[in-house]
Amino acid sequence: MACRLADSMLLSKGPYHKPIRSQRLGAHCSSGIYSLKWDNLFQQGSKRQQCSFRNQRTFVQAIAIPVAPSSPDSAEYRKQLSENYGFRQIGEPLPDTVTLKDIIDTLPKKVFEIDDVKAWKAVLISATSYALGLFMISKSPWYLLPLAWAWTGTAVTGFFVIGHDCAHKSFSRNKLLEDIVGTLAFLPLVYPYEPWRFKHDRHHAKTNMLVEDTAWQPIPKDEFDSSPLLRKALIYAYGPIRPWMSIAHWWLVHFNLKKFRTSEVKRAAISLACVFAFMGIGWPLIVYKMGIMGWVKFWLMPWLGYHFWMSTFTMVHHTAPHIPFKSAEEWNAAQAQLNGTVHCDYPSWIEILCHDINVHIPHHISPRIPSYNLRAAHKSIQENWGKYLNEATWNWRLMKTIMTVCHVYNKEENYVPFDELAPEDSLPITILKKVMPDYA
Repeated sequence: MACRLADSMLLSKGPYHKPIRSQRLGAHCSSGIYSLKWDNLFQQGSKRQQCSFRNQRTFVQAIAIPVAPSSPDSAEYRKQLSENYGFRQIGEPLPDTVTLKDIIDTLPKKVFEIDDVKAWKAVLISATSYALGLFMISKSPWYLLPLAWAWTGTAVTGFFVIGHDCAHKSFSRNKLLEDIVGTLAFLPLVYPYEPWRFKHDRHHAKTNMLVEDTAWQPIPKDEFDSSPLLRKALIYAYGPIRPWMSIAHWWLVHFNLKKFRTSEVKRAAISLACVFAFMGIGWPLIVYKMGIMGWVKFWLMPWLGYHFWMSTFTMVHHTAPHIPFKSAEEWNAAQAQLNGTVHCDYPSWIEILCHDINVHIPHHISPRIPSYNLRAAHKSIQENWGKYLNEATWNWRLMKTIMTVCHVYNKEENYVPFDELAPEDSLPITILKKVMPDYA
């Protein structure tokens, strides 16, 4: 009973404790705390304790009966962690013997089929919803502009998903057409298509691999300790402004040709030229017609909305206290793609405008699955591999856990929060813990 209580207390502290440490404590409770309590009782020469109820003048003998504790690998323990982190389910560890090919082989062949009608239907949805968003911005009074910007930013995220399909060669059988559509789809976001494609391919090849994954990475401890100024910047970046940190990724990773292989430079340069042409022609036209505030209203604010979704989707897909980043020597492709990727449900209008990019596990099992087939693929994965899946419905507790816990890399615990390593600099994290709701 004491051990169950210990597990319960560890798991009821909210999303702020370190998850893997709590698992290790749970395991320790199985043998350490449990044995310690019983050893102490024996050392004291007593197997039972007496409790006196003076008012009733009776004596009751309480006998400690051992109860099997919750193992860190048990379904009960994972369920408790799920509730604590804002997940619907935390999956079992995938056996080392399972390969990525084993998982792919269970998928129906039809989920890999390209359907031109469905592909262009997605383009139509994004174009019309984006046009509607711009119309809403033009007609909305100032107090309704945030709603118009939220809609338009979500709609333009659909363009990104279309370009995303093109980059994975799952939009059309005509590869030249894919490159043209992908480049055009990325232009309103001023995102260079080919540089993004090259980096994104490496994210899929090295998902949740330390150093090599080109998406989110835990912060190395030596980097965190290297400079007081950098430490404070990282605390803000991985704390309150994390939902917009894809802006830094956009700028730092995709506009420097030195970051690309020799074979990639020519195509990357063409994409950069397209982006700079859009900026050099499109932005001045917007300012000329509507002034600088028109540029802010019609382009900048929806663009910030897009980056909110870009950052949020990316961090939710691969960041959680229980999901490890591993070195190349320890990394396992099947475990990274199935166990290390999160399926998260969002409100239906977001999923429609963003073409089911949130149905992310099948996309990591095989990037060649078109976005309109992801749900069918996920259903198959649920049927065959359901007990290994990490699933959630987007909620405040999930976001709060990521933003206040998942910070500095630690091999044993996965993440150590900023406020444990540098409490004197972690006021932004303290504020997030106080102001962010804890609804799951």
